[in-house]
Amino acid sequence: MKNSKIGAVVRVSLGNFLEMYDFMVFGYYAAAIGRAFFPTQNEYASLMLSFMTFGTGYLMRPLGAVVLGAYIDHHGRRKGLLLTLSLMAVGTISIGIMPGYERIGLFAPLLVVAGRLLQGLSAGVEVGGASVYLAEIATPGRKGFYVAWQSGSQQVAVMFAAFLGLILSGTLRPEQMVGWGWRVPLLIGSMLVPFLLLLRRTLAETEEFKARKHHPNALEIWRTIVSHWSLIVLGMMLSLTTTVTFYLITAYMPTYGTSVLHLAASSSMLVTLLVGFSNLCWLPIMGALSDRIGRRPLLLLFSMMALLTPYPVLFWLVSDPSFGRLLLAALWLSMIFGSYNGAMVVFLTEIMPADVRVSGFSFSYSLATGIFGGFTPAVSTWLIHETGNAAMPGAWMGFAGLASLVATLVLTSRGFQRRAQERRPAIDAMHELPVGQR
Repeated sequence: MKNSKIGAVVRVSLGNFLEMYDFMVFGYYAAAIGRAFFPTQNEYASLMLSFMTFGTGYLMRPLGAVVLGAYIDHHGRRKGLLLTLSLMAVGTISIGIMPGYERIGLFAPLLVVAGRLLQGLSAGVEVGGASVYLAEIATPGRKGFYVAWQSGSQQVAVMFAAFLGLILSGTLRPEQMVGWGWRVPLLIGSMLVPFLLLLRRTLAETEEFKARKHHPNALEIWRTIVSHWSLIVLGMMLSLTTTVTFYLITAYMPTYGTSVLHLAASSSMLVTLLVGFSNLCWLPIMGALSDRIGRRPLLLLFSMMALLTPYPVLFWLVSDPSFGRLLLAALWLSMIFGSYNGAMVVFLTEIMPADVRVSGFSFSYSLATGIFGGFTPAVSTWLIHETGNAAMPGAWMGFAGLASLVATLVLTSRGFQRRAQERRPAIDAMHELPVGQR
């Protein structure tokens, strides 16, 4: 039994690794992609257009959370995880093989945006689907540790993308990277899809899902989500520290190091690689710690640290930019991210009603990424451009920390938990009625 659960964790995590790798790698090569599909005379405008395209994928995530989340809550975790991986593959391949602006003109950026939207639709429910699957197969008292491997697999994706970036920056000239080098990571990700689809096909459905007598349809799921609107908003706020920090220290880090701090591309990629490794270490440790001492202490402590420390740390970094300072600053933010997220993701699965666990989790998390986290590279670029202050991304992260601190205080208050318990029996009773009476 233990070996079968370990195998399931590996198969889910490997699929999630590829999903997040394919979705994130766009941000690593935003400058080169911007020149290929959004050529302008202004480098800032080209980079912003590329980052805005990166962000459009996040606009689709709430839609994917509702549509695909309802599919998973009704048809099962296993089928949903296969569907999301297939959709991500199509979106990634379409971007990787798309001719540039010089060949097909305006169709190039339009089709790239379409591919990015398809990626966003898939990613909108992947994190929720994988997290809920791991939570439902976890052994008693170890949910935090099990669910942490969903986030851990994302860090492997960060490390893999950064490692490829180091190889490419060391072997290709800048004009080669702009011309075709940025396509290599996308095509490598596409080549792994068939193998990981085969692995996911062997997943068994969770016993908790199979034991549930009623699997709500899409309309029922939407009604339940609407009736829990306050929980969805608070879940979004809770997720902000995770999403903003993650995209700040991973997707934006290579561009920040080279375009803002003017360090070597290899230095920025190496820092990103080490950040991924740091995240991977912190996540399971803090997930397991949350199993022992509870989620609330970790959420409170590290949301406060996310509020108070990022701006001073980045101000210290930009006062004298160097590889060493960039590494120390990034590792500090990584510690905050890994420690907070180790408790946050499993807590978000626990506060959602069981019948809409994937939809509710995914919708909250996707709102956080779609409105705030996914636009972190674009917002950071804009803030620096408008203020002339290269430490402003730290203020953006501080805002996320404040929102998460408020959400934690509300969600863990006795009054909110009591009201949530009072509402759930009414929802369960509604699901037991014949369809025409709901």
